[in-house]
Amino acid sequence: MVKDELKKIGTILKQKREELGMSLREIENATSIRMNYLGAIEEGDMGKLISPVYAQGFIKQYGLFLGLDADALIKEHPDFFSRQGRFQKQEFSYGIGTLEARNNPGSSVKWLPNAIWVGAFFIVLLTAWAFARYLEVI
Repeated sequence: MVKDELKKIGTILKQKREELGMSLREIENATSIRMNYLGAIEEGDMGKLISPVYAQGFIKQYGLFLGLDADALIKEHPDFFSRQGRFQKQEFSYGIGTLEARNNPGSSVKWLPNAIWVGAFFIVLLTAWAFARYLEVI
């Protein structure tokens, strides 16, 4: 029963998207919601989403982008978004151990560019001194 109701939400979103002539890739680029999540929403397979909070947020953002009343879509099915059991646990393979140490590009002093700037400064200073002597200012 809940699955059928969620399929209705997905069908509404999919029909509106097709009316606007947009692809899932375009929706992904515009909303920053991954295509696999958008596809899961359209198919009514909310088990592929991370949690009810994400499902609610994704549906709201997707609906608002399409110009629908997303709050009304969510309010029609409040019981679904409060049930944790319908969502599978997502495993994240990223952890602290996988972070790689990187050097800060600006952490070491680059001596050649600094030497060029110092040299250019002294050349300008020497040229100004010579020009002032030529004009007999000093």
